[in-house]
Amino acid sequence: MRALIQRVSLASVHVDGERIGAIEGGLLALIGVERDDTPERAEKLLHKMLNYRIFSDDQGRMNLGLSTTQGGLLLVSQFTLVADTRKGLRPGFSSGATPADGERLFNHLVESARRAHPIVEIGRFGADMQVSLINDGPVTFILES
Repeated sequence: MRALIQRVSLASVHVDGERIGAIEGGLLALIGVERDDTPERAEKLLHKMLNYRIFSDDQGRMNLGLSTTQGGLLLVSQFTLVADTRKGLRPGFSSGATPADGERLFNHLVESARRAHPIVEIGRFGADMQVSLINDGPVTFILES
């Protein structure tokens, strides 16, 4: 399981012109599910997202995690994140989970996040989404479990 996390001042996701999720300050996490992923990997990734120290402390150092700052977490499924881009000019998706498995594991991640963190918003699995953000920093990392 892979997440591209971005520290944001503001982020939202729209489907068919309707805003379905939004946060002020926190993390936007684009989530890619791979064929061999498990609920345990989702839990490990969630732990990393909530505790990865990318928010500034009182001295301006990136020393605090989302759990400490209590910012928002916006989870958006993105199957293209697991594409194999090593060869050629067309991405390969053979390592990606099936849509059914991807949705099941993404939903597991969402449910776990909602139990562990007070502000969790989500996109819509499999939908054509428009994601807007103000990247704070910019600060962007790829996390894998």
